[in-house]
Amino acid sequence: MASLTLEVVTPERTVFRETVEHVVLPTVSSGEIDILPGHIPLMTIIEPGALRFFKDGEPDSIAIDKGFIRVYADTVSVLTEAAIEVEKIDASQADEARRRAEEALAQATEEGADPAILEELETKARFAVLQKIIADNKRM
Repeated sequence: MASLTLEVVTPERTVFRETVEHVVLPTVSSGEIDILPGHIPLMTIIEPGALRFFKDGEPDSIAIDKGFIRVYADTVSVLTEAAIEVEKIDASQADEARRRAEEALAQATEEGADPAILEELETKARFAVLQKIIADNKRM
């Protein structure tokens, strides 16, 4: 059976790199897209959400933040600001991270912080909320 190499990379590390059957991800321009072996070369912007993949016929997910995807020669490279495998998400830690990020964002906004700092804090808060949503949906 034909397969793909899926790699998910953040600025800090490679979060995931394995052979999978196909990948489904959220894009900005086309909505959700399904990447199968033999897909044409593609580069597009992804939006925060659940990256789903199938390995040995079983579905699995990774929570991803905004970023880019590149499909070339049966390799799907996801470059994202943050990512975590769903089974590694701790809902209580995600809630606490969201709370801290929202407090820091509110304080930075009041103090008139640099827009780059505000964007980073917004990203942290958004990703914490996303983790919680995806983890809750996975458990249902």
